[in-house]
Amino acid sequence: MDGLEKLKLRVANETLGQEMKKEINAANYERVLDEKKLEVAEELGLKEKIENVGWENMTTKEVGKIGGRMGGQIGGQMVKKLVAMAENQMATADDTTIPANKEQLEETRWK
Repeated sequence: MDGLEKLKLRVANETLGQEMKKEINAANYERVLDEKKLEVAEELGLKEKIENVGWENMTTKEVGKIGGRMGGQIGGQMVKKLVAMAENQMATADDTTIPANKEQLEETRWK
């Protein structure tokens, strides 16, 4: 599993995993996302239509509403973590920034 995949799972656990009270791993990632998609679709009043006509017959606008709500949670957190890591790598190296950068990198490092 590469670093980006590990970050994806970490962020998914920090957002969806906590919200849904489930541990997300590589084996159940897609299933948990599908569950969340249906939950969001229900909130938007689209679940019944999905069940009747299937995802492939939903409009781009309808699917975009679902994806937009989902992407904000996962994608936004992933971007924040990647920006923090990049800022740490570009920081000026002096006696005060190096220890602070090491500490922040440890906090954002994917396991």
